[in-house]
Amino acid sequence: MTTFDDIRALSFDCLGTLIDWETGIVQALQPWCAWRGVEVPRSRLLELFGQAETGVQRAHPTMIYPEVLGQVLRHVAAALYLDATDDECLEFGASVGTWPAFADTAIALRRLQQRYRLIILSNIDNASFQRCNRRLGVELDLVITAEDVGSYKPQMGHFDALFAGVEEMGIARNELMHVAQSLYHDIAPAKRLGMRSAHIDRQRAVEGFGATPAADAVPDLSYHSMEEFAAAALADVAH
Repeated sequence: MTTFDDIRALSFDCLGTLIDWETGIVQALQPWCAWRGVEVPRSRLLELFGQAETGVQRAHPTMIYPEVLGQVLRHVAAALYLDATDDECLEFGASVGTWPAFADTAIALRRLQQRYRLIILSNIDNASFQRCNRRLGVELDLVITAEDVGSYKPQMGHFDALFAGVEEMGIARNELMHVAQSLYHDIAPAKRLGMRSAHIDRQRAVEGFGATPAADAVPDLSYHSMEEFAAAALADVAH
């Protein structure tokens, strides 16, 4: 049975786990759709986004995230029999820095920081993360971005950097837990590496997988929210 007794550090995905990227994506794309005179349901927009993002990241692992988003918009537009201008792609790429945090993120991270070292493994670039970081509400012990490692999860670059980083902190791999919403990007590679993992199942009340590709990975633990996860992580070590 997985417990938190010997966990010293928590690594987190950012978009989808701490930052409400689906709300951010839809808030950026729906006005664009309206301007182009098409009406696309939220679920369809997120499906198109997820398919396009995965393909662009596989094809261009060193492309920085705002440019990935620009290419994603071109793919979404093509799927809707539309075109996206260069300016529209730049605007959508810049929107990541405005995507909101989930309401429970900052409070949960502040509580967890009392006990654990906090680490971010993010599929975005450094400049975009700095903008998102203002809404996380804590000082992090380590941040690893796609720009740092030259690849996107579920590739292993982030995890290689994570293991090197915690070793420098004097923390063993078995004292680390990875926490994420995406089974595809995070839980699956964490399980392949033998890491303990916790799934923040923010899609539990929503049909489908949203902007995240499906995966069969089974986490060690699962929670509805960061609030629920923090309560469990702190209660477990208090006894």
